[in-house]
Amino acid sequence: MATNTTTIAGRYRLDGRLGVGGMSTVYIAFDQRLERSVAIKLLAEHLADDPAFVSRFRREALAAARLVHPNIVQVFDFGFDESQHQHFIVMEHVPGYSCAELLRDRGHLDVDQAIEVVSQACRGLDYAHRNGVVHRDVKPGNLLVSESEVVKLADFGIARATDQSSITQVGSVLGTAAYLSPEQARGEEAGPRADLYSLGVVTYQLVSGRLPYEANSLSELALKQQREMPAPLHSLNPAVPVALSHAVALALALDQYERPENAIVLADALRDGLQGIEPIRGESPTSQATNVLRDRRPATAATRVQLTAPPTQETRYAPRQAQRTAAEARRAPAEPRRAAAERRQRGRGGRAFRRFVALLALLIVFVAAVVVAVVIATSTSSGIAHFRNSAAHDFNSTINQIKHLVNSYTK
Repeated sequence: MATNTTTIAGRYRLDGRLGVGGMSTVYIAFDQRLERSVAIKLLAEHLADDPAFVSRFRREALAAARLVHPNIVQVFDFGFDESQHQHFIVMEHVPGYSCAELLRDRGHLDVDQAIEVVSQACRGLDYAHRNGVVHRDVKPGNLLVSESEVVKLADFGIARATDQSSITQVGSVLGTAAYLSPEQARGEEAGPRADLYSLGVVTYQLVSGRLPYEANSLSELALKQQREMPAPLHSLNPAVPVALSHAVALALALDQYERPENAIVLADALRDGLQGIEPIRGESPTSQATNVLRDRRPATAATRVQLTAPPTQETRYAPRQAQRTAAEARRAPAEPRRAAAERRQRGRGGRAFRRFVALLALLIVFVAAVVVAVVIATSTSSGIAHFRNSAAHDFNSTINQIKHLVNSYTK
């Protein structure tokens, strides 16, 4: 078992324990080769011989090592110490506090500070998502605030690289239950918008000091997510602008397609909400609408008064309905003229079709007559010759009649 005097991989001296998780323990250590403090994560000893957990632990290192961003904890090294029989990951040490510790000590953060923390976390998440990595365990304990007030996302321990095979079996669920998105709670695949939901839960908790849903089990959480709406943030904290309350509600949307389309859009919506600028609600593909967009128009005094309560289904779409009604009123006088024009067009099309059919029939008769005439003209039989002489006058008369009909139908 690791102690204060333990050295990992011949270079990392363990100096003290920082935290304990279900899969691992994190220590502060000193890198004797580069002479700097680092954080080192050791896989739990009882899991060291479990191939599935070892594989997941290594995937964590590989996924996280690809991410180099100011708002993500940097991974320096990973491997297996045979003498200690320990799998390890060496990470950047972030002096400061986790958001879980800040919540424990303060209850909740000031609204401005909370939005700044979440906005920085959004930048880190956006970078990870663009590089094919979904965190899947966003929670206050994994948001570290350094002494210089830089926020860093930590512990991609159950992250899944989207370009690799799934780490877990179908139907399994990873992550801290209170922060799981509805799709994760149902055991479905977690995409980038699942991280946005989790970050929405974190935002809600940082601002209000409580979770949007209190549940004792995963099944209870899933049931509450389906049946209940969280209390609006502005009703829990009067310092929260109503527009910000609505922006957080978008991140907590049950349908993932109604959430912001990416982490940067979420950060913009939160910052706008802090200034009283209302977000525009996104809609799922079944509604044939776009995802969450931002309305950059500042709220006037009148609109701020009207936004003292969350928009209902009717009021939310009232401006669009008014625009459609006005457009229909402008189009109304043109409807009779358009209908008459369409009827005339259909009439002309019908007459043209009838002319074409008649012309085709006459052409067939004409060709048949020509064929018969050729046969008669080339025959040497005396009977045929007599018939040819007697029918010549009638044939010429028929040809003249056909020409007259053709001229009549092709005017």
